[in-house]
Amino acid sequence: MFRVLVISYYFPPMGMGGVQRTLRFVKYMKNFNWEPTVITTGATNYYAHDPVLLEEIITNNLRVIRTDPLNSDFLFAKNKTYKMKPEFLRKFISRVIKTIFIPDNKKSWSKKAFAIAKNLLEKEKFDIIFVSIPPFSSFNIAAKLSQMFDISLFVDYRELWTHNQFSFNLTPYHKYLHKKMEYGALKVADKIITVNRKIKEKLLSTFQFLTFDDVLILPEGYDLEDFANITRESKLNNKLRLTYAGMFYEFITPKYFLKAFKELTIERPDVAENIELHFIGYLLKENHKLIKKLGLIPYVKDFGYIDHKSTIIKLLSSDVLWMMIGNSKNSDTLSTSKLFEYFGTRKPIIGCVPEGAARSSLQEYGASFITEPNNIQQIKETIIQVHKLYREGNLPKPNEEFVEKHRGDYLTEQLTKQFQFYLREI
Repeated sequence: MFRVLVISYYFPPMGMGGVQRTLRFVKYMKNFNWEPTVITTGATNYYAHDPVLLEEIITNNLRVIRTDPLNSDFLFAKNKTYKMKPEFLRKFISRVIKTIFIPDNKKSWSKKAFAIAKNLLEKEKFDIIFVSIPPFSSFNIAAKLSQMFDISLFVDYRELWTHNQFSFNLTPYHKYLHKKMEYGALKVADKIITVNRKIKEKLLSTFQFLTFDDVLILPEGYDLEDFANITRESKLNNKLRLTYAGMFYEFITPKYFLKAFKELTIERPDVAENIELHFIGYLLKENHKLIKKLGLIPYVKDFGYIDHKSTIIKLLSSDVLWMMIGNSKNSDTLSTSKLFEYFGTRKPIIGCVPEGAARSSLQEYGASFITEPNNIQQIKETIIQVHKLYREGNLPKPNEEFVEKHRGDYLTEQLTKQFQFYLREI
């Protein structure tokens, strides 16, 4: 069996979408003759911790080496899981951090990961190094390890680096430093993986030494096992259950959707009273204030953050799902993991998204109702249309071929096939 060293900061017990792509890959690698060893963090402050995802590591007997100890009581330590700050404060703190720490504030963790990986590589043989970014500092240390030990390097771009949609550069020099670091790491990488075509295009246009074949698209996906043996919640009424799962921050906001629903309560109260708006994840204080201001409290159910299995149950127990990506720089490169988990449910989706990767995926999925992210009138009319189809029993079905090719085991097979082309002779 071949061996791959995986470096990924975002990994269980952390929760939310960012950790699940890497977890899916390492979970299925053994099926294709590759044994993973994961270097990650341990007890870390984060917005969410998920015991269900952590249990998957144990159940699948995955080898995980942590830079910090993982205490058995981490789920109950109040200082380990914290709520998001008000958006204006979160954004301010984020910009201060991005100004001070280049490429990111995970540099100290990356140094720890480098030391552990170096010690491991001196004792054991690995055939591939695979690093998931962000954080981008981990790409730098993975490139260094690749050169030191002459091992092929794969980098998985879940998001862009230099042109990241959330990037903030106080001066042109800050941007120059990011690009210089990314250039140096990419020069070392043997294969670049991206989650969509837009990221690939941006990389090829920014770093012109890259060729088309250097970059492989492996989209986000879902784990078929997550949907097996699930008992759906029984509905107490016949109302349309419309669900959003995830966080709101920066330009990802519920305000346009909520304002559209407010207009619906005025113009078509007969429709509004037959709809429940469910939220899973984190509604910020300002979101709750807007809900109260608009008089939508009777229509809204906020479940907060719940574990992954419970989230899947609620998604499958919904009638329609909602996805939102706002207009911003490079928002066309976003194709979040949440959307592809939505695809795994095979539920109809209202997608309030700009032109770009997410919209293209929704169009291919088929069972989609797509609007501009901030067009209140368009969103309102879409809700009315969806409600009508729901009452008639005519909600659309997805493109089954499209759904099947985003299975986590299938995507892992494609990745490991690429590994085989980059084995180096000792």
